[in-house]
Amino acid sequence: MLTIALPKGRMAQDALHWLTRAGWSPPAAVDDRQLVIPSQDGRLRYLLVKPMDAPVFVEQGAADMGIAGLDALRERAADVYEPMLLPFGHCRLAVAAPQDRPQRPLRLEISPRVATKYPRLAEQYFRSRGISAEFIVLNGSVELGPLVDMADLIVDIIQTGNTLRANRLVELRTIMPSQAVLMVNRASYRLHRESIQPLLQALRDVLSES
Repeated sequence: MLTIALPKGRMAQDALHWLTRAGWSPPAAVDDRQLVIPSQDGRLRYLLVKPMDAPVFVEQGAADMGIAGLDALRERAADVYEPMLLPFGHCRLAVAAPQDRPQRPLRLEISPRVATKYPRLAEQYFRSRGISAEFIVLNGSVELGPLVDMADLIVDIIQTGNTLRANRLVELRTIMPSQAVLMVNRASYRLHRESIQPLLQALRDVLSES
């Protein structure tokens, strides 16, 4: 039985849509309260995990395969095989600031306080531009950081930009685009290649036809 890690929420729904189209057996039931769900044919087992944790489950071998956003994969720096990108979960990791921030180049910021769920990627971005920033790691709504004067900037995932506008924030720079990516544990790919390879090929075939 192969184990597949799926991120909870909208991405899991999109993932199951494409996996089912490719002939992968879907979960016997989808219930957010259930964390381990066997497939209908009993050949697969699905783990429903937090999006940022999916790369960890795959890297550590708790799951043979998984789906995550490219942003989560790069933040976790997981050493996994990445056979293909998937056509959903499109967004971008970006720097944003309050609308009333003085109009000046980002590089002129002096030791800005940056609220983010992505400390590793944020630090890489600011360091590469010679900016010494203080990073405030939040797991919830990072947009609150500037609103309560706890942070000067935020680094977060943006899809439509509606949340930024609702909180009087504006996007300054894009750090990286992101979308869903299929991951495979490296040891699992070697040990279970005969089981994994047909699943990957079926998914490639469906994606190429779309």
